[in-house]
Amino acid sequence: MVPREGGAVLLACVSIALCRFIPPTPLGQVRLEEPQLRLNQLDTDLYPEIPDYVFKSVLDYPPEAQESLLQDHQDSEVAPGLYQGDIAGLRPEQFIAHTRVGLKWDVFPERRWTNATVPYAISDLYLPSERKVIETAISTMNFLTCIKFVPWDGVIEDYLLIWPVEKPAGCWSFVGKTGGQQVLSLQRPDSRSKRCLGSVGKPIHELLHALGIFHEQTRADRDDHVEIISENIIPQYIHNFAKQSEVNTTYVFDYDYKSVMHYGSHFFSFSRDKPTIVPKSEGVEIGQRKMLSKTDCLKVNQLYGCLDGDAFDRAKYLAMCSYLGL
Repeated sequence: MVPREGGAVLLACVSIALCRFIPPTPLGQVRLEEPQLRLNQLDTDLYPEIPDYVFKSVLDYPPEAQESLLQDHQDSEVAPGLYQGDIAGLRPEQFIAHTRVGLKWDVFPERRWTNATVPYAISDLYLPSERKVIETAISTMNFLTCIKFVPWDGVIEDYLLIWPVEKPAGCWSFVGKTGGQQVLSLQRPDSRSKRCLGSVGKPIHELLHALGIFHEQTRADRDDHVEIISENIIPQYIHNFAKQSEVNTTYVFDYDYKSVMHYGSHFFSFSRDKPTIVPKSEGVEIGQRKMLSKTDCLKVNQLYGCLDGDAFDRAKYLAMCSYLGL
Protein backbone atom coordinates (compact mmCIF):
# COMPACT_ATOMS: atom_id res chain seq x y z
CA MET A 1 0.00 0.00 0.00
CA VAL A 2 1.20 3.51 -0.77
CA PRO A 3 1.09 5.84 2.27
CA ARG A 4 -1.69 8.39 2.28
CA GLU A 5 0.85 11.20 1.79
CA GLY A 6 2.23 9.37 -1.23
CA GLY A 7 -1.25 9.06 -2.70
CA ALA A 8 -1.79 12.79 -2.28
CA VAL A 9 1.51 13.54 -4.01
CA LEU A 10 0.56 11.18 -6.84
CA LEU A 11 -2.80 12.90 -7.30
CA ALA A 12 -1.14 16.32 -7.33
CA CYS A 13 1.35 15.17 -9.95
CA VAL A 14 -1.43 13.70 -12.01
CA SER A 15 -3.41 16.94 -11.90
CA ILE A 16 -0.38 18.86 -13.16
CA ALA A 17 0.31 16.25 -15.82
CA LEU A 18 -3.26 16.28 -17.10
CA CYS A 19 -3.19 20.05 -17.42
CA ARG A 20 -0.01 19.81 -19.46
CA PHE A 21 -1.17 16.88 -21.51
CA ILE A 22 -4.10 18.54 -23.29
CA PRO A 23 -3.04 18.04 -26.90
CA PRO A 24 -2.58 20.92 -29.32
CA THR A 25 -5.58 21.85 -31.42
CA PRO A 26 -5.58 20.36 -34.93
CA LEU A 27 -7.60 23.32 -36.20
CA GLY A 28 -5.54 25.60 -38.38
CA GLN A 29 -3.75 22.57 -39.81
CA VAL A 30 -6.78 21.07 -41.51
CA ARG A 31 -10.19 22.32 -42.56
CA LEU A 32 -13.06 20.34 -41.09
CA GLU A 33 -16.29 19.91 -42.98
CA GLU A 34 -19.61 18.56 -41.78
CA PRO A 35 -19.39 14.74 -41.72
CA GLN A 36 -21.16 12.60 -44.25
CA LEU A 37 -23.00 9.92 -42.29
CA ARG A 38 -22.93 6.49 -43.85
CA LEU A 39 -25.49 3.74 -44.37
CA ASN A 40 -24.58 0.24 -43.26
CA GLN A 41 -25.59 -1.36 -46.57
CA LEU A 42 -25.76 -4.82 -45.03
CA ASP A 43 -27.72 -7.77 -46.35
CA THR A 44 -29.54 -8.58 -43.12
CA ASP A 45 -31.25 -11.52 -44.82
CA LEU A 46 -27.99 -13.37 -44.24
CA TYR A 47 -28.53 -13.03 -40.49
CA PRO A 48 -32.21 -13.89 -39.92
CA GLU A 49 -31.57 -14.76 -36.28
CA ILE A 50 -30.47 -11.20 -35.49
CA PRO A 51 -33.16 -8.46 -35.23
CA ASP A 52 -33.01 -5.68 -37.83
CA TYR A 53 -32.71 -2.95 -35.21
CA VAL A 54 -29.21 -4.12 -34.33
CA PHE A 55 -27.72 -3.10 -37.65
CA LYS A 56 -29.60 0.11 -38.37
CA SER A 57 -27.37 3.04 -39.21
CA VAL A 58 -27.77 6.59 -37.97
CA LEU A 59 -29.70 7.34 -41.16
CA ASP A 60 -32.31 4.63 -40.59
CA TYR A 61 -34.12 6.35 -37.73
CA PRO A 62 -36.97 8.70 -38.73
CA PRO A 63 -37.40 11.60 -36.27
CA GLU A 64 -41.00 10.64 -35.48
CA ALA A 65 -39.78 7.30 -34.11
CA GLN A 66 -37.71 9.16 -31.52
CA GLU A 67 -40.39 11.47 -30.12
CA SER A 68 -40.64 9.49 -26.89
CA LEU A 69 -36.89 9.94 -26.38
CA LEU A 70 -36.94 13.72 -26.66
CA GLN A 71 -38.68 14.32 -23.33
CA ASP A 72 -36.79 16.44 -20.81
CA HIS A 73 -36.04 13.53 -18.50
CA GLN A 74 -34.40 11.42 -21.20
CA ASP A 75 -30.61 11.21 -21.17
CA SER A 76 -28.69 12.38 -24.25
CA GLU A 77 -27.24 8.87 -24.54
CA VAL A 78 -30.66 7.41 -25.29
CA ALA A 79 -32.05 10.30 -27.36
CA PRO A 80 -30.42 9.22 -30.66
CA GLY A 81 -32.57 6.07 -30.64
CA LEU A 82 -29.73 3.87 -31.88
CA TYR A 83 -28.92 0.34 -30.73
CA GLN A 84 -28.81 0.48 -26.91
CA GLY A 85 -29.30 4.22 -27.34
CA ASP A 86 -25.86 5.39 -28.42
CA ILE A 87 -24.25 2.58 -30.47
CA ALA A 88 -24.25 3.30 -34.19
CA GLY A 89 -24.12 0.75 -36.98
CA LEU A 90 -23.02 -2.56 -35.48
CA ARG A 91 -21.90 -5.21 -37.92
CA PRO A 92 -22.84 -8.89 -37.69
CA GLU A 93 -19.45 -10.08 -36.48
CA GLN A 94 -19.45 -7.47 -33.73
CA PHE A 95 -22.89 -8.45 -32.48
CA ILE A 96 -22.14 -12.16 -32.58
CA ALA A 97 -18.58 -12.25 -31.32
CA HIS A 98 -18.05 -9.42 -28.87
CA THR A 99 -17.19 -10.10 -25.26
CA ARG A 100 -18.32 -8.31 -22.19
CA VAL A 101 -15.01 -6.43 -22.09
CA GLY A 102 -14.94 -5.45 -25.72
CA LEU A 103 -14.40 -6.59 -29.28
CA LYS A 104 -12.42 -9.75 -30.04
CA TRP A 105 -9.38 -8.67 -32.02
CA ASP A 106 -8.59 -12.23 -33.14
CA VAL A 107 -12.00 -12.35 -34.88
CA PHE A 108 -11.72 -9.00 -36.67
CA PRO A 109 -8.36 -7.31 -36.03
CA GLU A 110 -9.20 -4.50 -38.46
CA ARG A 111 -11.54 -3.04 -35.83
CA ARG A 112 -8.64 -2.30 -33.51
CA TRP A 113 -6.96 1.08 -33.79
CA THR A 114 -3.52 0.49 -35.33
CA ASN A 115 -0.64 0.73 -32.86
CA ALA A 116 -3.17 1.80 -30.22
CA THR A 117 -3.17 5.22 -31.89
CA VAL A 118 -6.37 7.19 -32.56
CA PRO A 119 -6.03 10.29 -34.77
CA TYR A 120 -8.85 12.72 -33.96
CA ALA A 121 -10.28 16.07 -34.95
CA ILE A 122 -12.74 18.23 -33.03
CA SER A 123 -15.35 20.36 -34.76
CA ASP A 124 -14.88 24.12 -34.54
CA LEU A 125 -18.60 24.43 -33.76
CA TYR A 126 -17.80 23.84 -30.08
CA LEU A 127 -17.20 26.81 -27.78
CA PRO A 128 -13.81 26.93 -26.01
CA SER A 129 -15.39 25.79 -22.72
CA GLU A 130 -17.07 22.85 -24.49
CA ARG A 131 -13.90 21.93 -26.31
CA LYS A 132 -12.04 21.91 -23.01
CA VAL A 133 -14.34 19.17 -21.68
CA ILE A 134 -13.63 17.03 -24.76
CA GLU A 135 -9.90 17.63 -24.60
CA THR A 136 -9.84 16.78 -20.89
CA ALA A 137 -11.55 13.45 -21.67
CA ILE A 138 -8.94 12.75 -24.34
CA SER A 139 -6.11 13.76 -22.01
CA THR A 140 -7.47 11.43 -19.34
CA MET A 141 -7.43 8.49 -21.76
CA ASN A 142 -3.91 9.35 -22.87
CA PHE A 143 -2.70 9.59 -19.29
CA LEU A 144 -4.32 6.46 -17.85
CA THR A 145 -3.70 4.09 -20.78
CA CYS A 146 -1.08 3.29 -23.40
CA ILE A 147 -3.58 4.38 -26.08
CA LYS A 148 -2.50 7.52 -27.90
CA PHE A 149 -5.11 10.01 -29.11
CA VAL A 150 -3.23 12.32 -31.47
CA PRO A 151 -4.46 15.33 -33.50
CA TRP A 152 -5.37 14.35 -37.06
CA ASP A 153 -2.83 15.54 -39.61
CA GLY A 154 -5.35 15.89 -42.42
CA VAL A 155 -3.72 13.03 -44.33
CA ILE A 156 -4.14 9.71 -42.53
CA GLU A 157 -7.22 7.86 -43.74
CA ASP A 158 -8.64 6.49 -40.48
CA TYR A 159 -9.52 9.10 -37.89
CA LEU A 160 -12.15 10.04 -35.31
CA LEU A 161 -14.20 13.15 -36.03
CA ILE A 162 -15.89 14.56 -32.92
CA TRP A 163 -18.89 16.58 -34.08
CA PRO A 164 -22.23 17.86 -32.67
CA VAL A 165 -24.38 15.94 -35.18
CA GLU A 166 -27.89 17.40 -35.46
CA LYS A 167 -29.75 14.32 -36.73
CA PRO A 168 -29.75 12.22 -34.70
CA ALA A 169 -28.66 14.58 -31.95
CA GLY A 170 -27.19 13.21 -28.74
CA CYS A 171 -24.16 11.29 -27.54
CA TRP A 172 -23.33 8.35 -29.80
CA SER A 173 -20.47 6.42 -31.35
CA PHE A 174 -19.55 3.44 -33.49
CA VAL A 175 -17.85 0.54 -31.70
CA GLY A 176 -14.22 -0.02 -32.61
CA LYS A 177 -12.50 1.39 -35.68
CA THR A 178 -14.75 1.46 -38.75
CA GLY A 179 -12.24 2.83 -41.23
CA GLY A 180 -12.06 6.23 -42.89
CA GLN A 181 -13.71 9.21 -41.26
CA GLN A 182 -15.46 7.91 -38.14
CA VAL A 183 -17.98 10.18 -36.48
CA LEU A 184 -18.40 10.44 -32.71
CA SER A 185 -21.32 12.70 -31.83
CA LEU A 186 -21.34 14.91 -28.74
CA GLN A 187 -24.37 17.20 -28.62
CA ARG A 188 -23.68 20.72 -27.40
CA PRO A 189 -25.46 22.20 -24.36
CA ASP A 190 -28.77 23.94 -24.96
CA SER A 191 -31.46 25.69 -22.91
CA ARG A 192 -32.76 22.36 -21.58
CA SER A 193 -29.59 20.49 -20.65
CA LYS A 194 -25.80 20.38 -20.73
CA ARG A 195 -26.30 17.38 -23.03
CA CYS A 196 -23.06 15.51 -23.72
CA LEU A 197 -20.68 18.05 -22.20
CA GLY A 198 -21.90 18.40 -18.65
CA SER A 199 -19.07 16.22 -17.36
CA VAL A 200 -15.91 14.63 -18.63
CA GLY A 201 -17.49 11.18 -18.24
CA LYS A 202 -19.89 11.67 -21.15
CA PRO A 203 -17.14 12.04 -23.78
CA ILE A 204 -15.14 9.27 -22.09
CA HIS A 205 -18.15 6.93 -22.42
CA GLU A 206 -18.32 7.49 -26.18
CA LEU A 207 -14.53 7.31 -26.58
CA LEU A 208 -14.60 3.90 -24.93
CA HIS A 209 -17.24 2.76 -27.43
CA ALA A 210 -14.99 3.99 -30.25
CA LEU A 211 -12.15 1.94 -28.78
CA GLY A 212 -14.32 -1.19 -28.85
CA ILE A 213 -15.96 -1.39 -25.41
CA PHE A 214 -19.64 -2.18 -24.80
CA HIS A 215 -22.15 -1.34 -22.07
CA GLU A 216 -21.66 -2.93 -18.66
CA GLN A 217 -25.26 -4.00 -18.00
CA THR A 218 -25.37 -6.23 -21.11
CA ARG A 219 -23.13 -8.91 -19.64
CA ALA A 220 -24.69 -12.33 -19.14
CA ASP A 221 -24.55 -12.31 -15.33
CA ARG A 222 -26.14 -8.89 -14.92
CA ASP A 223 -29.36 -10.34 -13.43
CA ASP A 224 -27.30 -11.30 -10.38
CA HIS A 225 -26.56 -7.63 -9.82
CA VAL A 226 -29.46 -5.53 -11.15
CA GLU A 227 -33.18 -5.91 -11.72
CA ILE A 228 -34.69 -4.72 -14.99
CA ILE A 229 -38.13 -3.13 -14.41
CA SER A 230 -39.72 -3.95 -17.77
CA GLU A 231 -43.04 -2.23 -17.10
CA ASN A 232 -41.24 1.13 -16.80
CA ILE A 233 -39.43 0.86 -20.15
CA ILE A 234 -40.81 2.51 -23.27
CA PRO A 235 -42.07 -0.64 -25.05
CA GLN A 236 -40.38 -0.06 -28.41
CA TYR A 237 -36.99 0.17 -26.70
CA ILE A 238 -37.17 -2.82 -24.37
CA HIS A 239 -34.80 -4.70 -26.69
CA ASN A 240 -32.00 -2.38 -25.53
CA PHE A 241 -32.00 -4.23 -22.20
CA ALA A 242 -31.14 -7.61 -23.71
CA LYS A 243 -28.09 -9.31 -22.26
CA GLN A 244 -25.35 -11.25 -23.96
CA SER A 245 -25.24 -15.01 -24.06
CA GLU A 246 -22.66 -16.74 -21.90
CA VAL A 247 -20.92 -17.93 -25.06
CA ASN A 248 -20.01 -14.35 -25.92
CA THR A 249 -19.11 -13.28 -22.41
CA THR A 250 -15.89 -13.37 -20.43
CA TYR A 251 -15.55 -12.61 -16.74
CA VAL A 252 -12.07 -11.19 -16.36
CA PHE A 253 -13.48 -8.46 -14.14
CA ASP A 254 -16.30 -8.41 -11.60
CA TYR A 255 -19.57 -6.63 -12.37
CA ASP A 256 -18.98 -2.93 -11.98
CA TYR A 257 -21.78 -0.70 -10.69
CA LYS A 258 -19.42 2.27 -10.89
CA SER A 259 -18.59 1.77 -14.55
CA VAL A 260 -18.87 4.83 -16.78
CA MET A 261 -20.29 2.33 -19.31
CA HIS A 262 -23.26 1.32 -17.13
CA TYR A 263 -26.79 2.52 -17.96
CA GLY A 264 -28.34 5.04 -15.64
CA SER A 265 -31.25 4.06 -13.42
CA HIS A 266 -33.88 5.76 -15.62
CA PHE A 267 -32.59 5.09 -19.13
CA PHE A 268 -35.50 4.59 -21.56
CA SER A 269 -38.08 5.18 -18.84
CA PHE A 270 -41.47 6.53 -19.90
CA SER A 271 -41.50 8.71 -16.77
CA ARG A 272 -38.88 10.54 -14.72
CA ASP A 273 -40.11 8.85 -11.52
CA LYS A 274 -40.06 5.29 -12.91
CA PRO A 275 -36.65 3.55 -12.75
CA THR A 276 -35.79 0.95 -15.37
CA ILE A 277 -32.77 -0.58 -13.60
CA VAL A 278 -32.50 -1.14 -9.85
CA PRO A 279 -29.25 -2.41 -8.25
CA LYS A 280 -29.61 -5.48 -6.06
CA SER A 281 -26.88 -4.25 -3.71
CA GLU A 282 -27.95 -1.61 -1.23
CA GLY A 283 -26.35 1.82 -1.27
CA VAL A 284 -24.86 1.66 -4.75
CA GLU A 285 -25.51 4.01 -7.63
CA ILE A 286 -25.37 3.30 -11.34
CA GLY A 287 -24.87 5.45 -14.41
CA GLN A 288 -22.13 7.77 -13.14
CA ARG A 289 -20.51 9.93 -15.81
CA LYS A 290 -17.79 11.56 -13.74
CA MET A 291 -14.75 9.50 -14.64
CA LEU A 292 -13.44 6.06 -15.55
CA SER A 293 -13.97 3.57 -12.77
CA LYS A 294 -11.02 1.44 -11.69
CA THR A 295 -12.46 -1.46 -13.66
CA ASP A 296 -13.09 0.68 -16.76
CA CYS A 297 -9.46 1.75 -16.62
CA LEU A 298 -8.24 -1.82 -16.24
CA LYS A 299 -10.48 -3.24 -18.97
CA VAL A 300 -9.42 -0.75 -21.65
CA ASN A 301 -5.77 -1.23 -20.70
CA GLN A 302 -6.21 -4.98 -20.98
CA LEU A 303 -8.07 -4.70 -24.29
CA TYR A 304 -5.22 -2.79 -25.90
CA GLY A 305 -2.40 -4.84 -24.37
CA CYS A 306 -1.19 -2.11 -22.03
CA LEU A 307 -0.83 -4.68 -19.25
CA ASP A 308 1.16 -7.08 -21.43
CA GLY A 309 4.37 -5.04 -21.59
CA ASP A 310 7.32 -5.01 -19.23
CA ALA A 311 6.89 -5.16 -15.48
CA PHE A 312 7.30 -1.39 -15.07
CA ASP A 313 4.57 -0.49 -17.56
CA ARG A 314 2.21 -3.08 -16.12
CA ALA A 315 2.79 -1.81 -12.58
CA LYS A 316 2.35 1.79 -13.76
CA TYR A 317 -1.05 1.26 -15.36
CA LEU A 318 -2.28 -0.95 -12.52
CA ALA A 319 -1.32 1.74 -10.01
CA MET A 320 -2.84 4.56 -12.06
CA CYS A 321 -6.13 2.73 -12.41
CA SER A 322 -6.24 1.87 -8.72
CA TYR A 323 -5.59 5.39 -7.49
CA LEU A 324 -7.38 7.49 -10.08
CA GLY A 325 -10.41 5.39 -11.02
CA LEU A 326 -13.66 5.81 -9.09
